[in-house]
Amino acid sequence: MDNQAFEMHGERIQSPSKGKEWPRKEERKGSWSLMKIFLVCLLACVITTAIGVLVLSLVYTSTTGIVKEVSMKDDGASSTKPDEKSVDVKFQFLNHLTKSKVFNFAGGEIQWARFRNDVNEYENDEEMEFGKSINNHRSSMTFGTLRIKSKGLRVPHWHFNANEHGYLQQGTAWIGVIGADDSTVTTYNVTAGQVIFFPRNTVHWIKNVGTEDCLFLLFFTTHEELQTLDVDDAFFSTPEDIAARALKPRGGVNFIRTFKKQVEDQAVNLPPNLDELVKSADYVQSPDHLVWQYFYNLKGSREYHFPGGIFQWARYRRNSTGLNETEKIFSESLNKHENTLTLATLRIFSNQLGQPHFHFNANEMGYVISGCGQAGVITSSGAVSSFNIGIGDVIFFPVGTQHYLKSICDEDLLLILAYSTGDQLETLRMTDYFHATADHILAQIFFKEQDEFQKFPKSKK
Repeated sequence: MDNQAFEMHGERIQSPSKGKEWPRKEERKGSWSLMKIFLVCLLACVITTAIGVLVLSLVYTSTTGIVKEVSMKDDGASSTKPDEKSVDVKFQFLNHLTKSKVFNFAGGEIQWARFRNDVNEYENDEEMEFGKSINNHRSSMTFGTLRIKSKGLRVPHWHFNANEHGYLQQGTAWIGVIGADDSTVTTYNVTAGQVIFFPRNTVHWIKNVGTEDCLFLLFFTTHEELQTLDVDDAFFSTPEDIAARALKPRGGVNFIRTFKKQVEDQAVNLPPNLDELVKSADYVQSPDHLVWQYFYNLKGSREYHFPGGIFQWARYRRNSTGLNETEKIFSESLNKHENTLTLATLRIFSNQLGQPHFHFNANEMGYVISGCGQAGVITSSGAVSSFNIGIGDVIFFPVGTQHYLKSICDEDLLLILAYSTGDQLETLRMTDYFHATADHILAQIFFKEQDEFQKFPKSKK
């Protein structure tokens, strides 16, 4: 026999030459079985881990999508639904104010074209598009109409975050303004076509002293939600003992306790028993040097004619050229306060054009008082939109966007406009920049022979 190990009847035989033992057959089989079990377990672990990772990835992606959707809805700026139809781009520049919510009070009503933090407060998608637009462009403007019934009162109040500029479209009102300097009170009467101005944080009120409704067109210098506090709300929010110590009435705190807060909001107030409450009322007119800080006779101001229409301005002028003494007071008052507006009435004659132009230093917002027209705008992104406008519509043109207005009916188109600058307005018209460009430059960009541009009449300065 060879000197090698072998097995007989399952017994281990030593190899004489090597002195080693060979494993039995059963032990070799057992080793391979353990190895197979180990490999199967390892493979099972790998497969299980892979499946777990895949499941977690799918869950995370799905959850992230849900959270993102909720987040977008919550911030009110980017909430869109897959089946939600897109809103026409024109509503970035147009608000049909007559379709907005009417806030009713005993003494009148208010409507708004403004940004809202809560998207659920918008009446429709078009209104929301306009609100987002004036906020995204940081327009520094909010618009509202205030209608006050005869004898009604917009109660004394102040705005924390905005100056207020107003134009009285109809009616007669008595205005009160309490200045910061030694509590000086200025009161004056205002009639249709005149302008009012209330600096931020000045207490003011508006009382209808005529027989017909007053209708004010109001611009506020904020693109955020307007923050306002009425005097009655301030009073009832003050602890009774503090109010008694501050106001020092006869009867002290017991007298303060006789005041009862009304259930209904008194922002525009008209008590049913007003004649019993008020025995006499004087509507005093303060001296001109006080009044004209907060008042401007726009309808009586100088008219600026252009081909197709007329402008009248309530604005600051650097050199006061063409202003009388009272107009100078108003001009300086605008310049004294920060973030004021420039107001104007624009009348475009029947079927005439306010030519394309843009403003270097101001956003523009307007309200259609009468007539019908068409507006067109080209934005910085290249978007182009044109749309019809009518009575009660609010329009908005961001700074630098070229726009035009034209009358398209037999009646003149009349608007009240506000510009977001208290400085002089800087404007460039299409005729000016077109005619100021060298004809060889125009020939090159329009692929037309240079002589062709002689057909355009040169502007007259």
